[in-house]
Amino acid sequence: MYMFKKTIFVVALICSLSACQKPVEHAQFYVFGTLVDITLADVDKAQAQQILAQVQQDLQQMHNDWHPWKAGMLVGINRAFSQGRCAPLDQKLKQLIIASQKLERQTGGNFNAGIGGLVALWGFHTSDYPIQTPPPSAVAIDEWLQYQPSTQSVYFQGDSVCSSNPATQLDFGGIAKGYAVDLIVDKLKAAGVAAAIVNTGGDLRAYSEVERQYWHIAVRHPQQGLIGLIEITADDAVFTSGNYQRYVEHQGQRYAHILDPRSGRPVSDIVAVTVLAASGLQADAAATALMVSGLQGWLELSKDLQLEAVLVVDEAGKLYMTSAMEARLALYEHDDEDPQNGADAKPSTEKSTNGSWEIEIVE
Repeated sequence: MYMFKKTIFVVALICSLSACQKPVEHAQFYVFGTLVDITLADVDKAQAQQILAQVQQDLQQMHNDWHPWKAGMLVGINRAFSQGRCAPLDQKLKQLIIASQKLERQTGGNFNAGIGGLVALWGFHTSDYPIQTPPPSAVAIDEWLQYQPSTQSVYFQGDSVCSSNPATQLDFGGIAKGYAVDLIVDKLKAAGVAAAIVNTGGDLRAYSEVERQYWHIAVRHPQQGLIGLIEITADDAVFTSGNYQRYVEHQGQRYAHILDPRSGRPVSDIVAVTVLAASGLQADAAATALMVSGLQGWLELSKDLQLEAVLVVDEAGKLYMTSAMEARLALYEHDDEDPQNGADAKPSTEKSTNGSWEIEIVE
């Protein structure tokens, strides 16, 4: 993935189409450096083809405009910031910046889309993983921290965007995919599509206006197979932030790609967070912010963000989940062999540590 600090955690989709009168239409695009998979239900083939062609065009435009290190609108904005200039932007990017500013305030800086310079310092502006180069020195990190880059330094002048801090470099790795998914879902709903899944490399939003139609989202443990299935019946986004595939590896030490904006260093004690929320933007950014907040802070932050359904996996493989997530998640036994697409496994009725997952339900 070129810009999104997410790792595939959701691995399977199952749809019950008992209420559908028309066939399911399906398309895949390679964009955002990952496979985007879109499924439309209860829609005519000709209509679906027209809609999907426009969706592909929109996604490609977002990819070009929001890329943090290949020439495009965002790169031009960051260059202008570093030179003390303003730069033009469109309404989609303006709204993305405004949303990022709000989330930075709400999360107390756990989420900060102004740390593009830090991401580059660690070498994470790349598509090639694992990175074998040395991590930045403590001196270089501390020097970056002195400038306190933040989206709060960003402001607008007409159709242009400016920053009062030349060290602020925008990188929407923790929010752009969620925002893109929301824009596509809005387009699908406006076109009259009654049910759909928009899946971007495992992070997704699914909705259905069809009675008795539901989706099952299979969730994988980063170390120990399939955790279980989350059921979606109306309109939900499921996004995961994980630190177990993208990293710097140097002299036997692994440094995760998710960075704490306050320390300038990688997160540690959490390896994955899955968030179920009403929008892709909220779920995407929240998953990143909860990773940064750590085991001691994720629950309090989830309450601050008014999140109900959250699943956390720590370094030892233990699962922590809110009671709302427990109610939505049908667990598989810890030692079950992974079924293909999660279709044939038998959910466990146990939600305890006895011979299965080590789990803590939190409120």
